[in-house]
Amino acid sequence: MTSKDKLLANKIYLILAALFIASLVTSNLIFQKFFYWYPFDVTIFGTKLFEVSVGLLPYPITFLITDILSEIYGKRKANDVVIAGIFASFFSLLIIYISKEVPATNWSPVNNGIFVEVFGAAPLAVLASMMAYLFAQFIDIRVYHFWKQYTKGKHLWLRNNFSTFSSQIIDTLTVLLLLCSFGIIDWGNFLGLLISGVIFKVIIAFLDTPILYLIVYAFRYRFKLKVNEEIDDAVLLSVDSEVDKIGKE
Repeated sequence: MTSKDKLLANKIYLILAALFIASLVTSNLIFQKFFYWYPFDVTIFGTKLFEVSVGLLPYPITFLITDILSEIYGKRKANDVVIAGIFASFFSLLIIYISKEVPATNWSPVNNGIFVEVFGAAPLAVLASMMAYLFAQFIDIRVYHFWKQYTKGKHLWLRNNFSTFSSQIIDTLTVLLLLCSFGIIDWGNFLGLLISGVIFKVIIAFLDTPILYLIVYAFRYRFKLKVNEEIDDAVLLSVDSEVDKIGKE
């Protein structure tokens, strides 16, 4: 791999990590708004299919990105981004807590009441999301690599969907259990939201499979990677020395 390829691989990794963290933090901040999508006239345990949180819109992107990272950069680099996402989420939690405590001015477009109404439950939501997130993301990466090793790098669709299905079920179940326990969501909506959320995420997982194929193909074509070959840590860690060489030329 050339110096320019190493630099490009490192930049793409940073961009994917940034998109992952942004999607995760955003999903925690906007979760209190629920929207409806009624492709079918179905009611499950008193909840229409689909009535789900807008937080689910950016959240599947995190699983797509970890699958891309797992496929191209390996298990360790995918885990590094997950850990970075945890720190980013808790940092956002701290900022929200401080912002809630400082008083608003009389002319502030958003007064104390509105801010608390919108972001007041965010600390509990982030806590619930983080606990579910820890389970789901690490399981997603482990299951993905299990199928990757088992199939020797073939059948990308299999590991993408199997890892996402299992992790998303765990994520949805854990988040709803905690949010209902904290009193943010009524227990009467638990089963309906659980089933709607899981089905919605399964549909998204199916839809993102061709996107994953396209991105993985682009990576393999650009960096001349063989099936099951990864851009390992040695390549990314050598970027600094390559930058120094390029600067001297």
